Amino acid sequence: MPIIKNPRKYGNAPFAVAVVHGGPGAAGEAAPVASELSSAGGVLEPLQTAESLNGQVEELRVVLEEYSHPPVALIGFSWGAWLGFICAAHYPHLVKKLILVGSGPFEQGYTPGIQSTRLSRLSEKENLEVGTLTETLNDPIAEDRGAAFRRFGALFSKADAYDPFLEASHERDMVEYCVDIFLKVWPEASALRSSGKLLELGKKIRCPVAAIHGDYDPHPAAGVEKPLLGVLKDFRFVLLEHCGHKPWIERQAREDFFRIIKKELVS
Repeated sequence: MPIIKNPRKYGNAPFAVAVVHGGPGAAGEAAPVASELSSAGGVLEPLQTAESLNGQVEELRVVLEEYSHPPVALIGFSWGAWLGFICAAHYPHLVKKLILVGSGPFEQGYTPGIQSTRLSRLSEKENLEVGTLTETLNDPIAEDRGAAFRRFGALFSKADAYDPFLEASHERDMVEYCVDIFLKVWPEASALRSSGKLLELGKKIRCPVAAIHGDYDPHPAAGVEKPLLGVLKDFRFVLLEHCGHKPWIERQAREDFFRIIKKELVS
């Protein structure tokens, strides 16, 4: 794994767009999106390395203040969608537009079917493997937790995709997985949602917000659209057909995804 500089920069300054990866703990995952969008101007790809929710929010703030040309268009994928949402609520002066891609649901009531949907798309052998990997991830003294986390991600990426292109090996190499970040940050994020405080933060967001979601994404679209309609003043929701969790790898949705996102960036 090559040394990754934080943040990655695509195109030339000023950097008016930032793309935030998912995970937590999947630094570099959003590289293909940042690279594609850089043809129209400078794009940052902040990499989240802090091991707490507040730490990641502050880390993102520092990157935006030091390297971008705020206010920026902030694009967040999966966990990065929540992180961008939280950052836009706490630091509204830094964000002029927020775009949520493949976000997790904003209310706990929409979550029960996510895991079962994913497992239903995997083979019996892969389901057994998920169980073994879960045990390894939950074992604090297991030596191979890093490898387990990477494999866990690969299996769920397979379950999350509708009709994907094969990801190039160099794109996979751009991702640096960190299980410790995931195991420390995700419980805090989940608790924030369960408490209702995550959604409540939407009342502090001043900028326009757009959400782009695949109709095959195991994370239910209704869990993004319905809660956010109730708290955001300027909100637009787009559902992509024949599209899983990562629109940019989808054969049938990639073109529409980038067309929509580029339109949002200039509107």
